Amino acid sequence: MPVITLPDGSQRKFSQPVSILDVAADIGPGLAKAALGGKIGEQVLDASHVIENDVELAIITERDEAGLEIIRHSTAHLLAQAVKSLFPEAQVTIGPVIENGFYYDFAYERPFTPEDLTAIENKMAELVKQDIPVSRSVMPREEAIDFFGNMGEVYKAEIIESIPHGEQLSLYKQGDFIDLCRGPHVPSTGKLKAFKLTKLAGAYWRGDSNNEMLQRIYGTAFANKKDLKAYLHRIEEAEKRDHRKLAKRHDLFHAQEEAPGMIFWHAKGWSIYQNVVEYVRSVLEANGYNEVHTPQIVDRSLWEKSGHWDKFQDMMFTTHVENRDYAVKPMNCPCHIQIFNQGLKSYRELPLRMAEFGSCHRNEPSGTLHGLMRLRNFTQDDAHIFCTEGQIQEEVSTFIDLLFKVYADFGFNEVIIKLSTRPEERVGADAIWDKAEHALEQALNAKGLEWDLQPGEGAFYGPKIEFSLKDCLDRVWQCGTIQVDFSMPGRLDASYIDEHGDKQVPVMLHRAILGSLERFIGILIEHHAGAFPVWLAPIQAVVSNITDNQAAHARKVEEILKKQGLRVISDLRNEKIGFKIREHTIQRVPYILVVGDREVEDNAVAVRTRGGEDLGSMSIEAFAERLAAENASRGIASLEE
Repeated sequence: MPVITLPDGSQRKFSQPVSILDVAADIGPGLAKAALGGKIGEQVLDASHVIENDVELAIITERDEAGLEIIRHSTAHLLAQAVKSLFPEAQVTIGPVIENGFYYDFAYERPFTPEDLTAIENKMAELVKQDIPVSRSVMPREEAIDFFGNMGEVYKAEIIESIPHGEQLSLYKQGDFIDLCRGPHVPSTGKLKAFKLTKLAGAYWRGDSNNEMLQRIYGTAFANKKDLKAYLHRIEEAEKRDHRKLAKRHDLFHAQEEAPGMIFWHAKGWSIYQNVVEYVRSVLEANGYNEVHTPQIVDRSLWEKSGHWDKFQDMMFTTHVENRDYAVKPMNCPCHIQIFNQGLKSYRELPLRMAEFGSCHRNEPSGTLHGLMRLRNFTQDDAHIFCTEGQIQEEVSTFIDLLFKVYADFGFNEVIIKLSTRPEERVGADAIWDKAEHALEQALNAKGLEWDLQPGEGAFYGPKIEFSLKDCLDRVWQCGTIQVDFSMPGRLDASYIDEHGDKQVPVMLHRAILGSLERFIGILIEHHAGAFPVWLAPIQAVVSNITDNQAAHARKVEEILKKQGLRVISDLRNEKIGFKIREHTIQRVPYILVVGDREVEDNAVAVRTRGGEDLGSMSIEAFAERLAAENASRGIASLEE
């Protein structure tokens, strides 16, 4: 007689074992119709799961996050069923849920085409209309190997062979399609109301470039068509805002095969880069950081001693000179400790804040490289704070305030915070990790911030707080981090003299606000769609004459504004003024200054914004003051304020 306790504390008693769906039906027919599964403890289960003992149960519907995952997982199986129906010779491999959707990898004799994708999606819709029941069964590992092998599904058989002996495996059947899966799945295909196949790609079997290339079909699924439509709109907007396309249109940067994963910055793009650097540098100077610079190539022995060699050697670029092995630095922290170690340090000098715009190289797989978002060479706004254990709370708190200010100045006001704790592979004793994790948790709670826990996601040398921002399309980008490290300073012989005259090992806080400068600029490009705020725009204003009669005045305006540190150019081409205005508007120049005979006579400019607003005529001095004010406020405050 199981007793089922529901989330509201109410209970349902049954005289015999019942399924989750039975419980939902006992509560009401509407819930039974909506039920996709159930959650008992931390385990998400099929609606058909039978309950024999007393449990606490939450019914899962499409409104729940777990329900959306069930829908997406089930839609991946629906995709595989449709492919097998249309292309019986295709072999299925794996089809996991990913962020915002799912994919499934197939082995097939020819490449799938966009026309195939349309046919597959139509077939999926047919299978949904049939409302085919989905059922779960179990099978011993050895039997499952033979079962899929006899079906000709050699990839599935290979997957099962990697599973330990004696395991009971779960299989899911819908119609004539059966697949290996842990589940859970929807009760029937009719529950899958809103989905879209989005793209085709190649993928190596098991992610190994030595293996055969498979075909990957990506898709997304939602609880309803309204949510799907909104998501597809965001995807369309994201395509328009792709920083690689905008970089080409606005002449910002490029990449080429001769330097994979590295950027050739053009003048306009480098202007944005330098504006970001100078802004961050001014913030660091105002907050007690000393900027340093360290070598790019360092002897292998330092990386071995720091622990990076064992953890990251496959990601390092290396070289051999005069019988010595060197590595191009993948991060800055060991080098900063070398600076700290020069000269005896007193507790009175702590906290010591050391910052570097450090150029790092990591041998990322070529298939993961993606514009500015994933590179082999990137620059971090890196800093390390050497402090005592008693100073951790204040330093972390101060850093969080600084990070929120910087994000706000760039126009990002929604920040998501996560605390990542010790991974399986790590350095340092558990007692040290206990202290480090507790210190970060205390700092977050003391500021009253909301945060989520990410167990096992810390760095190998210490736990960390991760800060992610949301852009205008509600995409989440993890950028900032602060990590407490009790281990590396001791490994690299860092010490200071305490108030009793004894040697102590400092605590090291690893911190970054933007993370990779290149990636952050990529985020900015897409967030603003190339229409940068005035203070970041590579060209803040362009002066355009109507006829040759005003050319001298246009050059004079340009010269006056440039002398005030403003980024201004003149366009003196023999083109109609309407053409010039359209062209510079497309280039997202914030201000277009038109000069005709009246402006020459009044020593003024006619001001237009890239949004098409006509601000009328104003003196050169008045416009310069306006532009300077926008620079100073970074566009956050209105000019009236």
